[in-house]
Amino acid sequence: MPAGPQTRATIATELTRLGVRQGETVLVHASLSSFGWVCGGAVAVVQALLDALGPEGTLVAPTQTMGNSDPRHWSRPPVPEEWWPVIRDTMPAFDPRITPSIGIGAIGELVRLWPGAVRSNHPHASFAAVGPAARELMAEHRLDSHLGEHSPLAALERAGARVLLLGVGFHSCTAFHLAEYRVPAPSTEFGAAVLTEDGGREWITYRDVATDSDDFAALGESFESTGAVTRGRVGQAVCRLFEVDKAVAHAVGWLPLNRTHT
Repeated sequence: MPAGPQTRATIATELTRLGVRQGETVLVHASLSSFGWVCGGAVAVVQALLDALGPEGTLVAPTQTMGNSDPRHWSRPPVPEEWWPVIRDTMPAFDPRITPSIGIGAIGELVRLWPGAVRSNHPHASFAAVGPAARELMAEHRLDSHLGEHSPLAALERAGARVLLLGVGFHSCTAFHLAEYRVPAPSTEFGAAVLTEDGGREWITYRDVATDSDDFAALGESFESTGAVTRGRVGQAVCRLFEVDKAVAHAVGWLPLNRTHT
């Protein structure tokens, strides 16, 4: 027989059983479909996360907008080369207030829209946060530091935050990308439409680390073997909970020895 329905209360209880603590800061990556049937869908899940964290806790989620990028790099799907100038000239500028996230799921997008949410100002790799530490964590997000030392990811590490993978694997572990900034890594050119100081828009180019998550599943398996990961279930979702700083430290040691591509 299928499992019973998941609710705000059952999810909050199971998050607490997994080890989520009142008052802490958690970076969540989640797949709504992995929970099974949830009464209230993404709203109930976000409510449950906030319940488990309590009023002094802070919930953070990636709210990336990689569609606002140079079309010459697009492959899923690609677009004709003759379209590229039009896209660069007309792509709406990233606006943290209104630009929707892409490809990060319903739960992350709902965190962005949650009352009181604060979003970092990066045209590709923004995060959103809800809770007392939100503004401080989102304050710095330098253009040439998607997921590096001058990003909310590094701020989360300094704050002693933990990562919560809800029904997703280590391939979704953004924290590992911070390690790529700390080991030799290639850089590449990025493009994006951004707001200007006078409220207009412009297309800009800049260079940053060329991050790559293709081997994060193997990296995660190695990290989990150290015993630093708490694993359990919330609803039907297989979940993992671990500290950002421990994940980054492990990745810094693992990547130079094991990365099979650059």
